Amino acid sequence: MTDAESRPSKPKAARSAPAKPGEPPVKVNASRLKSTYCNICNASSTREEVVLNFGINQNWDQGRKAFDVELHHRIILNPHAAKRLHLVLGELIAEHERRYGELR
Repeated sequence: MTDAESRPSKPKAARSAPAKPGEPPVKVNASRLKSTYCNICNASSTREEVVLNFGINQNWDQGRKAFDVELHHRIILNPHAAKRLHLVLGELIAEHERRYGELR
């Protein structure tokens, strides 16, 4: 797979997500969307929020002598949004494993 094939196409300014019967459609504006590669993620939480930190381990190819992590993004979610993310990621990983085999 080439580098261009591995990246998603340029986002469209707006699109509508399919709505369930009786619900209004959701209009998604992706005109300011940015993509970043990260190979490290950690999380913490309080009663009111879940905090996800994303970054890059600069020493990934040098064994486990030291981790030199550069954090790039912090996403803060309320617990309800974190639960939805949990469900979506679970479905995504299950589909990935059906296609390509179990992740270890």
